[in-house]
Amino acid sequence: MDVILADSLGMCFGVRDAVQMALSSPHRTELTVLGELVHNADVLHRLEQAGVRTVGSVDAAVDTTHVMITAHGASRRVVDGLRARGLQVREATCPLVAHAHRSLQRLVARGYFPVVIGKPDHVEVRGLVGDLDGYEVIQSREDIGRLAGRARLGVVSQTTQPLDFVLEMVEALREAYPEAEVRFADTVCQPTKERQQAARRLASSCDVVIVVGGRNSNNTRQLVRTCEAGGARAYQVEAAADLRPQWLDGAEHVGLTAGTSTPDETIQAVHQALLQCAADDFKVAFGNESGRGGPDGKHNVHALVAAPAAAPLSARLLGGSPPE
Repeated sequence: MDVILADSLGMCFGVRDAVQMALSSPHRTELTVLGELVHNADVLHRLEQAGVRTVGSVDAAVDTTHVMITAHGASRRVVDGLRARGLQVREATCPLVAHAHRSLQRLVARGYFPVVIGKPDHVEVRGLVGDLDGYEVIQSREDIGRLAGRARLGVVSQTTQPLDFVLEMVEALREAYPEAEVRFADTVCQPTKERQQAARRLASSCDVVIVVGGRNSNNTRQLVRTCEAGGARAYQVEAAADLRPQWLDGAEHVGLTAGTSTPDETIQAVHQALLQCAADDFKVAFGNESGRGGPDGKHNVHALVAAPAAAPLSARLLGGSPPE
């Protein structure tokens, strides 16, 4: 059984910078993060051990004077409201989320009715539309009917939506309202595009793909769907302990990818667990308890990298390659 790493996977620079901002804050023992800073239990525990507190949302009561907006961002109304409460606000908004905010604001300023492709209840989407008096959030073709009668539609998307899906929705809008002017600004972030593309390549060459990421992570769920659409059996785990050996039954090629909130050490642990499963499978197949090799003296348990030019995961863990 081969274990194949996606050539783009794991924590993006926006989440990494947000975590570092919290941990390096001189006020971290008096800092409350407004929402889940990262969809990973190990990182959240590390933040807690460092004295950083977390509450469920930007609306929750806090007992510190310093608060932090997560990488998902927030509306100016929310930020101004926090400051009006006398709180010191640190904004860890991802630059690519901030770009989506500016793109939507420009469309509104030019007279387009704002449309966001994404999940209406997602914190990023709430931040995108929070300063608008009128807008629509759409996540399926059925939602498009709510836009009847609009002459000019300005469209952006949640940054973690798959680009293929976003483009399909934009085309569906144009087909439904050929008389309307539909202006689309691509706000899908580059790390999401890269991980989606890598997942598609991975699925095409694997029987099974393991996707590592938090249960609350939208981009991780989208990676699972992409791998399934590519013909692979896909399973989402948060940690190595979630792996089930029966998932790998009959698999010759097993892929590994991860969402943008997943740290390198979690990916490494899952990777090592998969390699152990491969080694155990090898021993059973050849009756070789030493694991040194089969009847021909050669050991066929190995890890592959999906693209030769990609930096190995071990190099990334050692700081051998920069963030995206």
